[in-house]
Amino acid sequence: MLDFDMLGLAPALKTALDKAGFSEPTPIQNQAIPLALEGHDIMGLAQTGTGKTLAFGLPLIDHLLAQPGKPDPKTSKALILAPTRELVNQIAESIKVLTNGTRLRVSTVVGGQSIGKQIKFLSFGTDILVATPGRLMDLMDRRAVDLGQVRHLVLDEADQMLDMGFIHALRKIAPRLGTPRQTMLFSATMPKQMEELSQAYLTNPRKVQVAPPGKAADKVTQSVHFVSKPEKPSHLREILKRDPEALTLVFARTKHGAEKLMKGLVADGFNAASIHGNKSQGQRDRAIKAFRSGEINILVATDVAARGIDIPGVGYVINYELPEVPDNYVHRIGRTARAGREGEAIAFCSGEEADLLRQIQRLMKIEIPVAHGKAPAALTEEGGGRPGNTQRRRRRGGGGGGGGGGQGAKPGAPRARRRHKAA
Repeated sequence: MLDFDMLGLAPALKTALDKAGFSEPTPIQNQAIPLALEGHDIMGLAQTGTGKTLAFGLPLIDHLLAQPGKPDPKTSKALILAPTRELVNQIAESIKVLTNGTRLRVSTVVGGQSIGKQIKFLSFGTDILVATPGRLMDLMDRRAVDLGQVRHLVLDEADQMLDMGFIHALRKIAPRLGTPRQTMLFSATMPKQMEELSQAYLTNPRKVQVAPPGKAADKVTQSVHFVSKPEKPSHLREILKRDPEALTLVFARTKHGAEKLMKGLVADGFNAASIHGNKSQGQRDRAIKAFRSGEINILVATDVAARGIDIPGVGYVINYELPEVPDNYVHRIGRTARAGREGEAIAFCSGEEADLLRQIQRLMKIEIPVAHGKAPAALTEEGGGRPGNTQRRRRRGGGGGGGGGGQGAKPGAPRARRRHKAA
């Protein structure tokens, strides 16, 4: 195991790491950073919460510090793409910690904020641009940004970008980037399309992997509670009362459902807020800030938040409704047990969601322990939810639960992608 002092990083970076309290790299950092410093394209696979941002951020900053000169107006030297506003902001905050005291400028562009202000600060140029694909496309259409000098491209949570339909935006963005360039792709899961993506945009990539795709962090304790849909509200309140001070993240499937659930909890005296696609960026930022500080301890969210919350203190993730895309379950529960801590992931499963649970367990190659209730007959038939027992059902076209975790195109996948985009 290397330490940061052994990686040959620029002195300014080592100083920033010391100030931030980083001493030893995580496994994904230990594998990816030396290869990235050598200039290789990287495909990085690791569970959420394992330090992927520093895995690409440190070598990226090191390369830029070695390049003289300021960026030209409207240009950027490096581009980091992420699927959600929250994740863009989180990445930028982490990068700014490392660039503090250097000449490097870090800028963000996301939807839900003034495009006029973004056009103005991009007019001066930036060293590192962190962006959501949709807003970046808007700025490109307005000729407010010139990507021709980008020599470093990072795709973070690339599988989520595939789920949300951003592959079309990427096909338009990539040809506008400078060449030659270094491209780094990071993800927690490995759908089949990811291999196709790497072949299209990476050159002889080095693959680094610290856990099998679809595997949860080791310190996440998982359980499933079989409850009917009408019983879910009371069962949720019962669980929340067991540890009333804990930071708890509750996932709902739709924007309307998340808001209704949050308002019901507040009416019953719980300290809760919500984030979803119907909230403005300011409302979402304030809710996450309040959750991070402990001002509120229950945050109800749609999958829009699954990739953007990096709060080590989250003790519980409750899947009030199972996601229609199995990969998203992995990302949801990855919001707990971060930075080496322990956490608990609780899944509610009604009879209607049996096939969703079946797909999740098949993706993760585990059978989630039952903590409450009895598995519905739809789940126990044909060998239950154990891995590998769903092939015949799939061949019959079974399950209205939506797309699977990277097993190729499935009947429910387009519907799931539209829903995520709306969130």
